Amino acid sequence: MVGDSLIAVLLSVMTLPILAIDVTSEDPTVLHPYLAVPMSIIAVAPLVFRRKYPLASAYAVLLLSIPDSLIGIGIGSSFGTGIAVYSVLVYTGRRHGALYVAAVVLVSGVQLALEPMPDKGIWAFVIAVCLALCWVLGEFVGARHAYQREVEARLHLLENERDQATKLAVGEERGRIARELHDVVAHAVSVMVVQADGASYAIKSNPELAGRALATISDTGRGALAELRRLLDVLRNEDGDAEPRVPQPNAEALVELTERVRASGLPVDMELGELGELPAGISLGVYRIVQESLTNALKHAGRGARACVKVERKGDLVTVEVTDDGAGVLAPVGGRPVTGGGNGLIGMRERAHVFGGTLDVGPAPGGGWRVFAKLPVRLTS
Repeated sequence: MVGDSLIAVLLSVMTLPILAIDVTSEDPTVLHPYLAVPMSIIAVAPLVFRRKYPLASAYAVLLLSIPDSLIGIGIGSSFGTGIAVYSVLVYTGRRHGALYVAAVVLVSGVQLALEPMPDKGIWAFVIAVCLALCWVLGEFVGARHAYQREVEARLHLLENERDQATKLAVGEERGRIARELHDVVAHAVSVMVVQADGASYAIKSNPELAGRALATISDTGRGALAELRRLLDVLRNEDGDAEPRVPQPNAEALVELTERVRASGLPVDMELGELGELPAGISLGVYRIVQESLTNALKHAGRGARACVKVERKGDLVTVEVTDDGAGVLAPVGGRPVTGGGNGLIGMRERAHVFGGTLDVGPAPGGGWRVFAKLPVRLTS
């Protein structure tokens, strides 16, 4: 706005000497000489806002040019109109620029027709040339701006692609390292099992051999524990920075989870059986499956739907069933596929498979959607 203010001041200063000459010479064409000076300043004042409000500023200059040409000589507003043509074309586009040029031509044509002045054809030619020059300059600068915006957009896209490629490369490398560390840990555990079996046989007949085996188990276990910590660090840290460790939820937090879902607008019925002491991984898996199922129901079941969560333990098997009525519409509801390929369903299925369980996702018999998982409490060797 500082630069535009200087342009407005320059146009005003350029007009003042001419008006002063007209006032001293008592030119009859200047109808109100003492009003011409403030009118000339007011006529170019909207140019200060030509970048922020190009259309409003341009039409304000055009409207103010009418009394400026009647009261004074209208030089400042004439230059201001040309600058407005350039501004509209650069900052709003050709369509608004063409409409504004048509308005300028209409106003100028009416003024030329009504004013008793000689050589109207010459003035019309001068106005046409000025408008054409302003249009060409606006087209050039507008094209430069469009080119710069396109370059910036492409640079932003390339940066995003580079970041994605970096993340993929980091993910692949982390996966490779994790697989290698997994092999190391698996080998160490196998050695520990073999040594433990040998020690159990030799503990009575050859205590010295059993002691060496136990020492080997101890050393191998410490090494495996160190490698396991490295593996967890690789899988836990995204950018190499340690993340704060927070307690993981478990099956006991299901009541709190359902309360949050109810507060979000989905009525949920909870049937939680006696689960006993579940392993931490199984308990976390139950919680995540219920959480993802209720999230999907909240997104896709529709208004008026209800959900039901049943979690119970039968011996060494925990079953999780989450159903919704989908507002009484037969599944698929809300475009949910029978065989889910989304990240949520993939995550639930992988979590169930990690613990040796199964996951069944699909339409419920009476309509709606059903998620049913079976998780064994003890892993088989």
